Amino acid sequence: MALPLEGITVADFSHVMAGPYATHLLRLMGAEVIKIEVPGGGDAMRNYGADRRYDGMAPAFIAVNAGKKSIALDLKDPEQRDLARQIVAKCDVLVENFRPGVIDRLQLGYQAVRELRPDIVYCSISGYGQTGPLRDWPAIDNIVQATSGMMSLGGDPGDPPMRVGFPVVDTLTGQTAAYAILGALLRRERTGEGDHLDVAMFDASLSFMASAVVPYLVTGKALERTGNTGYSGQPTSALFTARDGRMISLGVVQQHQFVVLARLLERTDWLDNPMFADSEARRAHATAVREELSAELRKRDAAEWEQAMSAAGIPCGMVRNVSEAAELAAEAGRDSTIPVRIAGLPDRDDVQIMGRGFTAASIPLTSLDPPPRLDENRNEILGWLERRREADAA
Repeated sequence: MALPLEGITVADFSHVMAGPYATHLLRLMGAEVIKIEVPGGGDAMRNYGADRRYDGMAPAFIAVNAGKKSIALDLKDPEQRDLARQIVAKCDVLVENFRPGVIDRLQLGYQAVRELRPDIVYCSISGYGQTGPLRDWPAIDNIVQATSGMMSLGGDPGDPPMRVGFPVVDTLTGQTAAYAILGALLRRERTGEGDHLDVAMFDASLSFMASAVVPYLVTGKALERTGNTGYSGQPTSALFTARDGRMISLGVVQQHQFVVLARLLERTDWLDNPMFADSEARRAHATAVREELSAELRKRDAAEWEQAMSAAGIPCGMVRNVSEAAELAAEAGRDSTIPVRIAGLPDRDDVQIMGRGFTAASIPLTSLDPPPRLDENRNEILGWLERRREADAA
């Protein structure tokens, strides 16, 4: 079975995370991705992290660049820029995340590229978009976590703002860009027309935060911070400490779930107690409800609660660190990771990266070549370009 994007070629001028993550998702769906990097150091993500042994092939770089091809071109040099233009002319998609205006000065902006490839799907990724008064503001992940309001949502009232502990804005922006590109490719299939997609980290973040932003837009009131209590605000949807000191996250938000919980805990007396009568009563007596529930949950270890409650249909999960979560994924056996062999890594050659995040009966699992070394595929790309020229001339 063919992958959905087989036959699609992407010219990837992006670097660090949001753009490369977008093209990584396209690669996982079968697209060929030509990574056009600056000579010398290439994508700055190649050297991310504190362990200098991984320079050139940092784990963060591996995460979003497996299976791509690399060519290093100095876009300020006319001859090398012309080579980049030749590559773009043979591609279906272009992705770039320079500061707005930069790629136009390099004569590779949308209007210039349309002359080379009229039906190009051209995706520009930036902090605040290609238009508007914030256009020239520089931005990286933690900056947009701040300006979008994301940092203000976590924690309890009175706590200082806190960033999400991974580059969530970069990742969700890359996912938004991939989604936009897929839509534009489908439209092109129907109309023959390309498009210029303007994907802003700020816009993507607010869209991602719809469950927090729209209540404000509707009511005029900002959501209150609720710490580890769930979106429902109910005291039975929160974090609790088990007997072994490990924490579990409970998600009892519906009445039938509470009834099952009370019976599992052998506290059927709660079902006759007005304080526990319904979600509104439990919310009104949140402190008392939480204290009684906490006392019950301290009677067993976290893993025991997770098993017992999940079996009973009660949403419950033990708080894990990343290594434990990876082990759980392996136990689930859903092929959520892809093995990649990268010769010369400091600790081991056989590693894994994350897959596309879903399964589909008609989309086979894919294997990937290792991420490219800088300029590794120059001859291969030049050969491909020559073959394309010859085919066009025939």
